[in-house]
Amino acid sequence: MNWRFENTGTNSGVFNMEYDLALARALVIGVGDPTIRVYAWQPFAISLGWNQSMDEVDLAKTSASGIDVVRRPTGGRAILHSEELTYSVVMRVKGKNIFTVYDDISQALVTGLQGLGALVAIEKSQPHFPSLYRTTSAAACFSSTGRYEIKYHGEKLVGSAQRRYIADDGEEVVLQHGSILLGPDHKRIVEFLNLPSEGERDALRRELNEKTIELSTVLNRVITFEEVAEAILQGFQKAWSITPEVVNMVDEELKVNI
Repeated sequence: MNWRFENTGTNSGVFNMEYDLALARALVIGVGDPTIRVYAWQPFAISLGWNQSMDEVDLAKTSASGIDVVRRPTGGRAILHSEELTYSVVMRVKGKNIFTVYDDISQALVTGLQGLGALVAIEKSQPHFPSLYRTTSAAACFSSTGRYEIKYHGEKLVGSAQRRYIADDGEEVVLQHGSILLGPDHKRIVEFLNLPSEGERDALRRELNEKTIELSTVLNRVITFEEVAEAILQGFQKAWSITPEVVNMVDEELKVNI
C-alpha cells in the first residue's frame, strides 16, 4: 500500500470533518490512498458524536465564546478541540475487527508518544457504554476510557472514535480519528454542556480533573503541535514498518482535495 502522511495544519471544524470523510470516500470508490493525517482546529470547536443531540450543548454560550459546534462522522461523545493534536487514519482493513484496528493504531500512537518520553499505556478493559451513556458525565468523551485508548498512569491522554464503510468491492474501509491532549483546555467543555444542575457540572469538572491528563503535564514542559506531529509519524513508521509519503498541505491544495 502507498501510505500518505498529511499534516493539514489548522482549519475549521467543518473542514476537518469533511476532509476526513473525503479521504474515506476516496478509498470506498477505489481512488484514494491509505492516509494518516494530523490537524488542529481554528476556531476551537466542540465536536459531537454522530448519535449525540445538539441539545446537549448550550449553543448560545459557544457562539458567545467563538467556539464552533460540529458533528463527527464517528461515534463517541463531545470533545472540546483546542489544545490538542487530532489524528486520523483512513485505510482498508481486510477483515480486521474494530478492536484489532483500535489496537493496531494505538500501538503506533504509543510508539510515537513514548519516543517523546511519555510512558503511556493502552487501556485493556471496556466499560459498559450503554449504562455509562445514561449518566450525566457521559456527555463528555474524556470522562471515560474505552478499550485500546491511551492512558498515562491511569489518566486518559488520547480519546478515539471509529466508523466503517463498505467499499465498492465489498471490503471495509475504516475512518478512525482521535484527540491527543497537549494542554488542559479540553476541560472547559463543562462550561458549554447543558447539564441538569450546577452540582452535576461541578461533578463532571472533578471527573475530568481526576481522569484526564495532557502531554504538557506528562512531560513537564510546553509541547508543540509540530513536535507531536513528527513523533506520530515516527510511531507509525516504526510500529507498522511503513514509509509514508509525507505531505505538508498548503491552503490551495486543501481546497482542491475537498
